Amino acid sequence: MLNAADGVSPSPYKLTEIFGLPVTNSILTTWAISILLILVIRFSVGTPKLIPGKGQAVIENLVGGLRDLLLPIVGKKAFSMAFPLLIGLFIFIMIHNWSGLIPGVGVFGFYDDYGHLKYWMRPASADLNATFGMALVAMIAWLFISLKVAGPKFFVWELFGNKADKKETPKAIYIILAPIFLMVGLIEVVSIAFRPISLSFRLFGNVFGGENLLTSMTGMAPYLVPIPFYLYEVLVGVVQALIFTLLVAIYIGLMTNHDEEAH
Repeated sequence: MLNAADGVSPSPYKLTEIFGLPVTNSILTTWAISILLILVIRFSVGTPKLIPGKGQAVIENLVGGLRDLLLPIVGKKAFSMAFPLLIGLFIFIMIHNWSGLIPGVGVFGFYDDYGHLKYWMRPASADLNATFGMALVAMIAWLFISLKVAGPKFFVWELFGNKADKKETPKAIYIILAPIFLMVGLIEVVSIAFRPISLSFRLFGNVFGGENLLTSMTGMAPYLVPIPFYLYEVLVGVVQALIFTLLVAIYIGLMTNHDEEAH
């Protein structure tokens, strides 16, 4: 068992190499959970039917609920492009957040020369490399969808353009406001550059903290006492996946969810 006093390592353990690239315990968990997720969805849904079975009904309700939640945020024009990304992020993050609750994850492994346990399985969301990678993918997709739907001209105007109404604003004031909006745009660019950092650290911090909490509680009292904390981590797993997904949806919607007149 993992020693509660040691806690969870802040960095993943390297297990082996493939073609010169390191394979860590979080990568191994990512592969295992992803393959299991694909198989579960495939076998639970099977061939889609007009009258859905139980497995298909669960998946359809999940998709329908997320669709109703995200459509008003991203807007109709960007929805078809953004929805596969957003639902993929939500399910992927939620399942990997929960993967730390599976018996054996973060427990079994091998001991190094110093007597420290190098466990084979580690939740991907508890690895900053994984959360930062997901945040980068999300922001690259945000840029592509924003440029595709809103267009480069509107994209630049939304960041740096003078938002004052030219017809109702005195000319002198309108001219004075131009450099102010330009400076605000530069600040917004810095804010956008920090989005992957805030997204990744928020998710990593909550899941990594939860892993340490479970390790401590299990180490102090392995029976009954940790159960409420396991239930709490189930809730945290859903909430953190939803927060990550909603933030990405909001970023997309800020650029794409405008009426025709604004475009």
